[in-house]
Amino acid sequence: MRDSDPLHPNNAVHADLEHGAHDFVRPFVVTGGRTTPVIDGLRIETLVQAVPSALSAPLQLEQREVVRLCQQPTSIAEVAAALHVPVGVAKVIVSDLAAHNYLSVREAPELTVAAIERIRDLVRAL
Repeated sequence: MRDSDPLHPNNAVHADLEHGAHDFVRPFVVTGGRTTPVIDGLRIETLVQAVPSALSAPLQLEQREVVRLCQQPTSIAEVAAALHVPVGVAKVIVSDLAAHNYLSVREAPELTVAAIERIRDLVRAL
């Protein structure tokens, strides 16, 4: 019986594959299965910006997209949102680019206690 044979998908599954369902790529494929960034300590608010030479570098699709996105300082959280990938995947991609000097990394300054208290007070006022 052909419908139950895993090598011969039924018509519905086959139709889905023909109409774009196969375009989805699992996040671990994008990073080559790696889950740990080569640069330690990247936070979601870390700002990254592409260096000019990155635009002409031989990069993979996702890396080129990050370089395109990061022409202005961009947080890792924004990169993840734009690529529709988990933050951990964005960190791996960003750290690879930074390790090869295609991105500059700038940590956001720590918030002062006064700033945190002000934010708390403003949130309470809502």
